Amino acid sequence: MSLLAQPLKLPNGIVLKNRIGKAPLTEGLADEMNRATARHASLYGKWAEGGAGVVVTGNVQVDRRYLERPGNVVIDGSLGEVEGGLEALRAYARAGTAHGTQLWMQISHPGRQTPRRVCDHPVAPSAVPLALPESAFARPRAMTADEVAEVPRRFAHTAAMARAAGFTGVQIHAAHGYLLSQFLTPLVNKREDRWGGGLAARAGLLLEVVRAVRQATAPGFCISVKLNSSDFQQGGFSNEECLQVVRWLGEASVDLIEISGGNYERPAMMGSGAKESTVKREAYFLDYARLIKQAAPVPIMLTGGFRTKAAMEGALAEGACDVIGLGRPMCVDTDLPHRLLTGETDRAEAYEDRIVPAKAGLGWFCLQLIAHGDGRDPDRAMSGDDAIKGYIANEEKTAAALVGR
Repeated sequence: MSLLAQPLKLPNGIVLKNRIGKAPLTEGLADEMNRATARHASLYGKWAEGGAGVVVTGNVQVDRRYLERPGNVVIDGSLGEVEGGLEALRAYARAGTAHGTQLWMQISHPGRQTPRRVCDHPVAPSAVPLALPESAFARPRAMTADEVAEVPRRFAHTAAMARAAGFTGVQIHAAHGYLLSQFLTPLVNKREDRWGGGLAARAGLLLEVVRAVRQATAPGFCISVKLNSSDFQQGGFSNEECLQVVRWLGEASVDLIEISGGNYERPAMMGSGAKESTVKREAYFLDYARLIKQAAPVPIMLTGGFRTKAAMEGALAEGACDVIGLGRPMCVDTDLPHRLLTGETDRAEAYEDRIVPAKAGLGWFCLQLIAHGDGRDPDRAMSGDDAIKGYIANEEKTAAALVGR
């Protein structure tokens, strides 16, 4: 049996049918009230049919005031759960859990990485702006102590609603520079209260979120955490600190940790800034995963750059990880896991290599997800210029339609 085809038993007893995970990808398919739609069911039905053992959703926000993009689903105790919101989530979950697929809702708060088109007053651990144009991201204000204390309750509520809707787990997003990741890094977290200072204090909010989510759900409900192996910024969250947080997460009884890296300022998750030798052998964070796996008392999913079956099975064989996360290739080829497992193909198409200019990649892949959600075939021939124009037009149209903006 192929290593990719082997099942994996998680600490809570749930079994993944194979070692391929669909990594979380922002979709932008919510309606004007940030509710799930039939487009989610269409897209996630395709991914469930595609054969992955676990499918992780794009980030679902825990606070509608702060979005990663205008098309995010939001579950925060207000508009998200009324007027058909729960029924839409149930349809989404039914589609995504078909064929024995584990479907985990990624739950998140973007913090200072809330774009200006949806919020002029983002929040962060401290009032540290992104080193990016203020035309895209407004300067954040520091959260009050009461606002910080409210965060675990928000994550717990969203997780409870996910379980009620039929999702089989959640992934708590603590990577890529979003709020929980911001608390972990001393570059952004300069607080002088109990949430700032040494690593134990900076990791305190993440650990409280995990505990709150566990209390709000059930033992058979899976809890994963997405964590940076490093921020790849001098003075930021380091790999040594990551190793300690991994140990603490194991003690907190999470079921799986997904390893990635970087943030909006340093997008290592897209291959930028990763070691050249690592990029050549595909897996951007493989060197870090080897160290993390030694420290981790729970299974590890490694995401970032895998394109050949040989590299995927090599990482599993050496024990660097337990699950292979696939992202961008599955924006186009939703049946990629099935084709890898059956031997129909031995590689994922590296679509990013054909996109010119490279900065069009984000829009290009997002538009492919929208096509799947709309029941259309992906446009593999889309030009980079068309991707940029189409993505910007979609974001502006979606933002303009948001209720209450």
